[in-house]
Amino acid sequence: MNTAVPVITIDGPSGSGKGTLARAVADALGWHLLDSGALYRIIGAMCTRRGVSFADEWQVVELAESLDIRFDEDKVSVDGQDLSDEIRTEDAGLNASKVAQMPGVRAAVFELQRRFRKPPGLVADGRDMGTVVFTDAALKIFLDASTEERAQRRYKQLKNKGLSVSLPGLLAQIEERDARDRGRAIAPLKPADDAQVVDSTSMSIEAVVELVLQQARKRAL
Repeated sequence: MNTAVPVITIDGPSGSGKGTLARAVADALGWHLLDSGALYRIIGAMCTRRGVSFADEWQVVELAESLDIRFDEDKVSVDGQDLSDEIRTEDAGLNASKVAQMPGVRAAVFELQRRFRKPPGLVADGRDMGTVVFTDAALKIFLDASTEERAQRRYKQLKNKGLSVSLPGLLAQIEERDARDRGRAIAPLKPADDAQVVDSTSMSIEAVVELVLQQARKRAL
């Protein structure tokens, strides 16, 4: 890993908009993008597809280490199969939260994440990018929003993809995932001590992007 390569981390809970923010910032700067959450979603989805029990950590780790994962713009392929839409469902999010609690899975994913750090820079989106994976990041953002706003955003996102979803169901799932992510023993969801916390509940994505780019310019990134 080249620690001389600058990194911007964008952490936060499900539905806060960090994926959209990370892509916009990476595009604006011409940097690489790491959607770290997709890795756990992929592992969770493939466990379901292949009948691997979430209670058997050894099998989950073995599966995680065997996957051929490829990112091509907005497309995600795993072992030659397109999982782009499947990994964005709430079920995939809940399963990602389950596998992310497993020390063996986190160890398998950790090195993969760090290999994304390449010139000219990296924008890393996730839940522990600033607290665990890239602790020396030049700029750390913790993006948050109310649970109600996050449920509304995810509802619109999934409806636009033609998926059948329930807003009350989404809200319950987000609250359940928040509790699991914030309460887990390994790398709990929380802002890094040196992170800038941004509440996007009443902000447009354009305003959030500009705020982060301003912070990047202040640091000459």
